[in-house]
Amino acid sequence: MTTKAKRWVLASRPEGKPKLDNFRLEDVTLSDIGEHDILIRTEFHSVDPGMRGRLSGDSYTAALPLGETVDSAMIGIVEASNNEKFKVGDRVTGGFGWVSHAVSNGRGVQVLDPAIYHGKLRPSAAIGVLGIPGLTSYFGLLDLGEPKKDDTVLISSAAGPVGATAGQIAKMKGCRVVGIAGSKDKCDYVKSLGFDATINYRDTKDMAAAIKAACPDGVDIYFDNVGGSMLDAAILNMKDHGRIVVSGQVSEYNRGPDELVGIRNVTRFITHKLRMEGLVVFDYFKGFKAAQAEMAGWIHAGELQYTEDISDGIEGSAAAFVGLFEGENHGRRLIKVS
Repeated sequence: MTTKAKRWVLASRPEGKPKLDNFRLEDVTLSDIGEHDILIRTEFHSVDPGMRGRLSGDSYTAALPLGETVDSAMIGIVEASNNEKFKVGDRVTGGFGWVSHAVSNGRGVQVLDPAIYHGKLRPSAAIGVLGIPGLTSYFGLLDLGEPKKDDTVLISSAAGPVGATAGQIAKMKGCRVVGIAGSKDKCDYVKSLGFDATINYRDTKDMAAAIKAACPDGVDIYFDNVGGSMLDAAILNMKDHGRIVVSGQVSEYNRGPDELVGIRNVTRFITHKLRMEGLVVFDYFKGFKAAQAEMAGWIHAGELQYTEDISDGIEGSAAAFVGLFEGENHGRRLIKVS
């Protein structure tokens, strides 16, 4: 039998910050599943700031075509199955976007293991702390940052899912960790995770001076989620042989090509022998399972915490995405669809 479903599509390309009218909610009818297919009812889907680039043009993957479903990760329940790898009632994860239901042949779909996802580790964590945000923190910090005991680690957007996870991992490695966030509440949250100090950038007129005050001996690792002038201020405070991990550039996502802030303090890369490197986490795909297993162990042991910012109803997906660029979210932003 057919299934009535909803999906959000890209209606127009954003100029500057995304707006609600850049998206359109559509009613669709899904046909009966075919041989080897499964029907998935979405429980949660994510809204991701890193998706912003594809809405306007090519990013690390091709631009999202107009009229196509907006991409995201999702958690769902198998409601019908003609595929021997999946049974009705299985909880699965896949990349089907802002949809209420999806039909799949099973490619790229994974069944969540109840032996892992229980207690402190909720199933929704599969698209958060154990999904792309958490894995970005894990590989970005450990592989590119190369933290050592007593290093000073500075993290921007520290209350977000990537920054909060990276900071806690750095603390496990014996580092001193300073987080930058955008409100007192967010700074208090970051401190509750074990960060040694915080900077509220909204109360700071001179970011370079604020970083120097919080990191008087300099910064060994800057985990950058913001870019722009905040990155420039961090560069001025890096120690010799400092490492800058470029995870995101949220301050630059909504700027046109002629409006980008970029980096001014390039000479520091020579005088202080700095290294700066970005990552696309999918390059580490072969290591995902091992990393997820290690992080799951940390969560069950109470060593790694995570926060989710959940909104009810697929009708609010576009508004939740737009709100990301106003600093509304506190933790991993998810939509509870059903």
